[in-house]
Amino acid sequence: MTIRVLLADDQTLLRSTFRILIDSVADMTVVAEAADGREAIDLTGTHRPDVVVMDIRMPGVDGLTATADICSRPELSTTRILVLTTFENDRNVAKALRAGASGFLGKDVSADVLLSSIRTIAAGDSLLSPIATRALITRFLAIPDTDDFLALPELLGALTEREREVMALAAHGKSNAEIADELVLSPLTIRSHIQRAMTKLHARDRAQLVVIAYQSGLVTPHQR
Repeated sequence: MTIRVLLADDQTLLRSTFRILIDSVADMTVVAEAADGREAIDLTGTHRPDVVVMDIRMPGVDGLTATADICSRPELSTTRILVLTTFENDRNVAKALRAGASGFLGKDVSADVLLSSIRTIAAGDSLLSPIATRALITRFLAIPDTDDFLALPELLGALTEREREVMALAAHGKSNAEIADELVLSPLTIRSHIQRAMTKLHARDRAQLVVIAYQSGLVTPHQR
């Protein structure tokens, strides 16, 4: 299956470089290019790509606004956003993840890492490994932001006690194998709990599930 990619960046040369790289591999193709956030929103609606590689700083509608718009549309629920930017400050990354992005990379990333990241996100996973999740907790989710809450505490009532327990452990950066060991369950069972929690909370992936865990108050950055 070919992964369909949309590139959103205001730098023409950079878009061209990414297109050449992505089109050079057999399992990916660039379906469209956008020079700003408004165009990214419109072209995503038209082409329904699997992954949008989204710059944050663009003229007019920026990448954060475009990410939030795309991720809010039910008809684009299968499209994943990979934020790629030179502006890796805490607030921008936090806002991107809160808006629904599945991961982020700096523009100095290597070609191999960019391609593997696109594959990871297209497969429905996030770029948040246990180590990255722990970094997210300490660097990003601890930043107060009341602009866009993804879930209110009462929405967690849809989860079973076990699903909340597993979600909380995932939010602390534990892998499925680590959670399975702690709860004396199989990794497959843990994966099922994670998937059901994501479905009930309308989370696109594990990254958004972690964000919801903190924004809903299920866990806090200072818990151990």
